[in-house]
Amino acid sequence: MSGGRSLASEEVVLGFLEEVEPWRLLAPQFPSKVGGRPAWLSRTGLPSLPGLQCEMCRLPMAFLLQVYGPISGQDRSFHRTLFLFCCKTHECYTHNDSRCFKVFRSQVSRRNEFYPYNPPPEDVPPSDPEPDPNVLSVSGVKLCWVCGCPGNKACSRCHSVTYCGKPHQTLHWKHTHKRECGSQEAPIVTTSTFLFPESELVTEPEEEEKEEDEDTKESKEDEEEEEKQGADSLSDALAETDLEEMAMHETEDNKIVQRFKKRIAPEPHQVVRYCRGGSPLWVSSQHIPSDQDIPPCTCGAKRIFEFQVMPQLLNSLCVDSTGASIDWGTLAVYACSASCNNDDQYCPEFIWKQDFSSYQLTQTQPS
Repeated sequence: MSGGRSLASEEVVLGFLEEVEPWRLLAPQFPSKVGGRPAWLSRTGLPSLPGLQCEMCRLPMAFLLQVYGPISGQDRSFHRTLFLFCCKTHECYTHNDSRCFKVFRSQVSRRNEFYPYNPPPEDVPPSDPEPDPNVLSVSGVKLCWVCGCPGNKACSRCHSVTYCGKPHQTLHWKHTHKRECGSQEAPIVTTSTFLFPESELVTEPEEEEKEEDEDTKESKEDEEEEEKQGADSLSDALAETDLEEMAMHETEDNKIVQRFKKRIAPEPHQVVRYCRGGSPLWVSSQHIPSDQDIPPCTCGAKRIFEFQVMPQLLNSLCVDSTGASIDWGTLAVYACSASCNNDDQYCPEFIWKQDFSSYQLTQTQPS
């Protein structure tokens, strides 16, 4: 998931946040990262508005993260990155609704017009680093000052900065550009308030689960017996049919959330789980997609699971607000099994948002 490493099928690789030098997060380093502006891979065919608008509120989305996932043995996918965007309007985060997210895939062969044939050194910064090409332009494509996505709408006064649309032009004007516009000095390229905090996604393989010892099994049996007794004590207050339905969901949800907690317990700070061709770790027994729920790629090939975003990431995004916030239980990303070229354009892929069930919201959620 980082540094050009190819990933074995069914191997689960965990992603963690780490603060690094800014140069490590530039496009020529092929980073996996969270927040900041996108480090675009291919410098042509970039997604733009309206393709990067939220389907709920129609406002421009913010870059959430990107995962570098080359496919070993497939030259067209020698460099390959998936980019995930999300809406920042908390009202758009309705239960189990994925329309406030977009995901795109980009890939280039080893011989390409953008990067050297050999990968860059991992621990050596560029001797003569150039300004970040992802800030204001990429190969002649002008980018929005606020979000780093394509945008040709220039400030009508100074014509020195561009935007993806009116909302981000207004945001920049209120933030700093009202003071800078028309001055002799070039606009200061700073971190936009619209962006999420930036960190690298560093990875390590998930360790295999160990067998439970007898004491653990007995403790679990005791817990299940206590849960059963607790459910029995409610039977006098609820109609039998309602109780059966509730118990079925609660029992199944409890199994799912306990499995979730057990699986992440050895590495509680994981924010991404990558396993191309594997299966997600669900947080609820409800709203799990069937094969028919995952649409094929535009090329006709089946989409397969690639990675998921964990709820722990929310703790690092500084998104909490009074009364509401953007939220998810887990985000599962599915990508073309053939990893098609898509006419050298950024290819839209599929994302499935699963939220915690109403039962689980009353329990202790993982932090």
